Amino acid sequence: MTEQEVFVLADRTLNSVIAKIADDQWDMLMPATFARRSTGGPPTLRQIVNYHAYGDSWVPDMLAGKTMDDVSKDSHKGDLLGDEPKRSFAAIVDRAEAAARDFDDLERTVHTSFGDFSARDYLIQITSFRGMRAHDIAKVIGVDPTLPSELVQGLWDELGPVADQWRQYGAFPPRVEVPDDAPLQDRLLGLTGRDP
Repeated sequence: MTEQEVFVLADRTLNSVIAKIADDQWDMLMPATFARRSTGGPPTLRQIVNYHAYGDSWVPDMLAGKTMDDVSKDSHKGDLLGDEPKRSFAAIVDRAEAAARDFDDLERTVHTSFGDFSARDYLIQITSFRGMRAHDIAKVIGVDPTLPSELVQGLWDELGPVADQWRQYGAFPPRVEVPDDAPLQDRLLGLTGRDP
């Protein structure tokens, strides 16, 4: 699969998990593994989903080669979910997927808030975040955390070569040892510091 295809699959998978959030779960406090510096404490599920909506809102601009200053750093801030969070999130995902699906220049420079990267590297970064968060959120809300096999393979292929380097940057916690003959999703979870 191409980087664009793996991204679309990860985003769709995350969206399908978000669609299963019960109405009374949006305000639940998330485990410590979801903590973000900007929230100052445990975020709610709604804050986590809004953060992903924020990230997806930038995908069309980033792939178009725009800087955050070109677009305005504040253009995607605030509550992006509104009164219909599932519908709002799905609409944002649709726009991000369309931008990725139609994208064909993986060497184009993407200007993120944390540096410039090739579009290929940018897609791998944001794909891994969405794919693994689909699993993590599914576990928290009590739905099946099994990822589609094609997504697991795509994430394994993309993350295998870079996981240890990313771990040094703090992107992943320490690897969890998993038997070599374990299912691929279990090995992916171990690779990204999750205990299957």
